[in-house]
Amino acid sequence: MTPAQVIVLATPVFLALIAFEFAVGLARGRNTYRLADALSSIGLGVMSQVVGVFTRLFTVGLYTLAYEQVSLWQLSASSVWVWLAALVGYDFCYYWLHRGGHRVAVLWAAHAVHHQSEDYNLSTALRQTSSGFLLGWIFYLPLAVLGVPPLVFGVVALIDLLYQFWVHTQQIHRLGWFDRWFCAPSNHRVHHAVNDRYLDKNYGGIFLVWDRLFGTHEPEDPREPCVYGTRAPLQSWNPLLANLQVYRDLALDSWRTKSWPDKLRVWLQPPGWRPADVAEKWPKPAFDLKRFQRSGRYDPRITEQAAWLAGTLFAVALLLTTLFLWNAHRLSPWLVVGLAALIVALLWAVGVVTEPPADVSEDGGVAPDTVPDTSLDSALDSAHETVRVR
Repeated sequence: MTPAQVIVLATPVFLALIAFEFAVGLARGRNTYRLADALSSIGLGVMSQVVGVFTRLFTVGLYTLAYEQVSLWQLSASSVWVWLAALVGYDFCYYWLHRGGHRVAVLWAAHAVHHQSEDYNLSTALRQTSSGFLLGWIFYLPLAVLGVPPLVFGVVALIDLLYQFWVHTQQIHRLGWFDRWFCAPSNHRVHHAVNDRYLDKNYGGIFLVWDRLFGTHEPEDPREPCVYGTRAPLQSWNPLLANLQVYRDLALDSWRTKSWPDKLRVWLQPPGWRPADVAEKWPKPAFDLKRFQRSGRYDPRITEQAAWLAGTLFAVALLLTTLFLWNAHRLSPWLVVGLAALIVALLWAVGVVTEPPADVSEDGGVAPDTVPDTSLDSALDSAHETVRVR
């Protein structure tokens, strides 16, 4: 069974748990879902899996090549200890990839997709990048050098990914001792927050012990609610823009600076760093949490008809994706490319439908019905203060 087929089998479970979390939120008066945001997040997950059909050979191929050519020894895939050690080793490598994804701009350009939602729920877990394959594979090469077989590597990678689904919820509170050693909802909420206190903390995928060892652990404090999103907000449901936003901004700064060292430094410095000449000519306001909260979540109103149309387009895209992922390995290359393009086009159309163009009034202002809706459930907002990260 291919990794894509495993994801297909897991998808009904994901959707059922999302529905369950939504129902629990309604029953508690703490709903954390909005239609457009949820469709955007799940759609980005769909797109990442579609792109993964084309890139998996690249990443797995490089890992296999390293395993065959430079491994110090080749471990047995029949040993339980090899599997357990590989899972721990994978999570250790993931910690450093994840940490790099928050501290190196070019890596953040890929990882930012996962953080763009200003909501925090199980649909956020599915919000994945389509460009992580470009550099992410480098961080796992030590496992190949140590002789972890490609089959073992692929399976533990899938386990690590699937584990992280359940921690993206606001409906589960602190879990006592479990929170101290494992990635759990409480400490992963911290990871997704833009508050100064919480920024760049809790990187572990399964184990939180890495954060404790390397000084990046921060517990959730009920006196300081997490504010979600990115500090440079996307403010769009367009899945293509979501994947390209940070790359575009970095490329612009790199092009505009007159300093040749800075043209490279832009990509390697922490996110938010800008060359002095660019920052002076094209300034951006410093992030202010209170101002960010006052501005409210990105939430353009859509009509009921648009919501139904978006849901229908999304359902078609999901059905096509299921058929595509299950059969991609036996379809002709041209059919694979054509189906992938159609799915991406449908996801883009969902973004268009849920993101109506702003109506500009005669004085140049934006008509009231296109302003982000900040009057949603005060109960929801107080329990779930949403904002942007980075």
